[in-house]
Amino acid sequence: MNIETLINADFRGCIQVVRHGETILEKAYGFADLANRVPNEPDTKFATASAGKVFVAAGILQLIEQGRLNFSGRIGDLLDFDLRAIDRNITVEELLTHTSGIPDYFDESIMEEYEDLWRDYPNYKIRSNRDLLPLFLDKPMMYPRGSRFQYNNTGFVVLAMILESVTGAAFDEYLRDCLFIPCGMTSTGYYELDRLPAKCASNYIYDAETQTYRTNIFSVDAKGTGAGGAFTTVGDIRRFWEHLMSGKVISPDMTANMTENHSGDARCYGYGIWLREQNGIYFPYFQGSDPGVSFISSYKKETETVVTLVSNYGDDVWQLHRKLTEELY
Repeated sequence: MNIETLINADFRGCIQVVRHGETILEKAYGFADLANRVPNEPDTKFATASAGKVFVAAGILQLIEQGRLNFSGRIGDLLDFDLRAIDRNITVEELLTHTSGIPDYFDESIMEEYEDLWRDYPNYKIRSNRDLLPLFLDKPMMYPRGSRFQYNNTGFVVLAMILESVTGAAFDEYLRDCLFIPCGMTSTGYYELDRLPAKCASNYIYDAETQTYRTNIFSVDAKGTGAGGAFTTVGDIRRFWEHLMSGKVISPDMTANMTENHSGDARCYGYGIWLREQNGIYFPYFQGSDPGVSFISSYKKETETVVTLVSNYGDDVWQLHRKLTEELY
């Protein structure tokens, strides 16, 4: 079957499918700059929202393998500021698995729109992980640490701050030097929205009232944090999977540990990465969603198949990903 026939005619973004190292589909759709009719291309850099959590997890696991950090490390010992009502005994592993109970600055179980965060706190102030502290530091714990799984953005902001504390480098600089460059991901980084480099797609939100599109520059963090916000290309995501699953990012044993279910929950979460069951086999994937942003990428070990979809209009990449993987997996 020609898998390109599965793609909706109105899809906007980029898709890449690779099997056994061979690219069987790589195509871009729609516009990176709508007003100027600049098309998306395969090497366009796209925002990825929460997908960046997998990069932070990989960086943390590198530090654990180097003996500079451990899974049982406590945030009270690793951070240099007053945690107030937050449990000092929360561990690195609990943060990695979304079981920490730490107060979430964006609780997706009760909040629907990420841009609602910026009504009282300007998004242009968010240019580092610490800039998010006022949004969660005075909140109570959500539940006792370790008692259950609940997806949590603050947990990965804190992991990025731990990474910075241990290495002495900004988290995005560490990831650039110790993850992106070694993987050949030369088009991946955390960029400020008002200082975007060349070949970055703008992200668009549809306004039903005016029947026009607006960009998301007032709807997301001005620069990505540990919770997400990296820009990347579909080619760089392919390179990340290839290096990760071949044991070049972390050891094969740690990679296997990263892609096992640690959530204690049917939703299946490893360390910074989701797992989905299909035909009795679990395959890892990571994903992200922000206003004007949708992203998902998965890997099937048996056939070394990578399926990556990203839209800079928030199109439904999940339904399309399911159709593609049902055909390919």
